[in-house]
Amino acid sequence: MALTKEQIKGSYPLPVYSYKVEIDGQTVAFSEVSGLSMTYDTTLYAESPTTGIGPQWFYMPAQMNPVTVTMKKGVVVGVSVSTLFGWISSTQLNRVAKKDIYIRLCDETGAAVISWKIINAFPTKLEAPGFTANSNDVAIESLELMADSLAIEQA
Repeated sequence: MALTKEQIKGSYPLPVYSYKVEIDGQTVAFSEVSGLSMTYDTTLYAESPTTGIGPQWFYMPAQMNPVTVTMKKGVVVGVSVSTLFGWISSTQLNRVAKKDIYIRLCDETGAAVISWKIINAFPTKLEAPGFTANSNDVAIESLELMADSLAIEQA
């Protein structure tokens, strides 16, 4: 039996190429986003025995590691300099503009379906493209961010 369009839409995974990145409500075109993950350190916990046997050992979650995200984009005259360089160059010791960033995965119509919210992000590294005289590759800059946490929101 053939599946209907709605059945296919509801049961097949979304492709990763259709997404939007929003920084301060402004859409910024990035060609790659990676590192959207949450990890916890673990600690070894010894529980006192109730019997004559030695302690029982358990691994327990400890402190959450900071979220580290890398975003790459092509260098475009005027856009790259004003948006990303302005943000990282304003960073000083204990003075940083932390921003919430949304990575929105979209369906075939361009409507956001799932959003990853990077909470209180700030730039830690802005890397210029590598330059090679015998290459015709696109100039790609890379921005690394550190954030407090990550949340997932359903549209």
